[in-house]
Amino acid sequence: MLKTTPFHERTARVCVSHAWRRWAGHIVASSYELSHEREYHAIRSAAALFDISPLYKYLVRGRDAARLLDGIATRNVAGARVGDVLYTPWCDAAGKVLDDGTVARLAEDTFRLTAADPNLRWLQDNATGLEVTIEDVSESTAALALQGPASRQILQQLTDTDLTSLKYFRITAARLREFSVTISRTGYTGDLGYEIWLEREHAIPVWDALIEAGTPYGITPAGMLALDIARIEAGLMLIDVDYVPARKALIPAQTSSPFELDIGWTVSLEKEHFVGKPALAEEARRGPAWRFTGLEIEWDALERLYDEVGLAPRLPAAAWRTSVPVYAGGEQVGYATSGGWSPLLKKYLALAHLRSRSAAPGTRLEMEVTIEHRRKRAGARVAKKPFFNPERKRA
Repeated sequence: MLKTTPFHERTARVCVSHAWRRWAGHIVASSYELSHEREYHAIRSAAALFDISPLYKYLVRGRDAARLLDGIATRNVAGARVGDVLYTPWCDAAGKVLDDGTVARLAEDTFRLTAADPNLRWLQDNATGLEVTIEDVSESTAALALQGPASRQILQQLTDTDLTSLKYFRITAARLREFSVTISRTGYTGDLGYEIWLEREHAIPVWDALIEAGTPYGITPAGMLALDIARIEAGLMLIDVDYVPARKALIPAQTSSPFELDIGWTVSLEKEHFVGKPALAEEARRGPAWRFTGLEIEWDALERLYDEVGLAPRLPAAAWRTSVPVYAGGEQVGYATSGGWSPLLKKYLALAHLRSRSAAPGTRLEMEVTIEHRRKRAGARVAKKPFFNPERKRA
């Protein structure tokens, strides 16, 4: 049976579209309105409010909490300061990514790990012999993401904590009106934004407070369709869409390492030990076979293909999530995994896995497109991620 999030009493009330989808066993809105367009534009021009409660969340406490997480994650968790938030993948012994998420150091011996998939068993298996407790707080902890250029102004009205001093990927305890919360300067949109973590029983009054404070600024509840476009513009990958987690892979070729996913910067090979280190050290020495990169599809080329059949270009309004072949000449050199039209950048974008020899920025390739039931190839160019990277995100 599908579960509802702590905010469902409010999200159901404003979900005019009745367009719901599954996320980690919960129902969440694909879009609240009949179209997701206004929700998307709120992310980039005002503020959008996302219910991100279905994320898996684990509290890791104890003398060996840092040691446990440092031995699992590729990042240097032991070196994190209280208040740091680290984005990190974690890998199997072959150096292939199992999942990715964040590790927030809430206190010297207390961390919160967020994940897309269940990871309790993995944490427990690696905690054998360590002085540590692991608590699954996925159901008891509610979470919201407030994203967009007006997010700080809205949130600042509700707390005495100085948000101008909260740096990118830092977290702080705060009071939002009379409720204890933690606020992290993080998000999945590539824009200025915050994530708010709170006890489940405070969910409704906190939602109401944000909507009340944000209404003059154009705050808009937003669903997964708007988020999908924003995260593609930000060059952010999505589990089960842009990569197959190693524990779900049916064959080795379906797996990816952090280097192949273009997050090699998260791999701290200077650490003494972590799961997958030997394999990743060897890969770092020889170089990855694949690269996860951006593609910009050439509009003129796409327009010509449609013109040949007497049509104007017709692109889906929502981002697509499917495997699409990418070619160099007559050879397939990779595949795109998600993409769509960027309303802000006025470009047709995609995220793709490419053979390393074909992944240099500026390389001209072709991506398969289907026009009137026939497979064609449109010109494309390898582009650096993120496609959209505003200064306000980190300022």
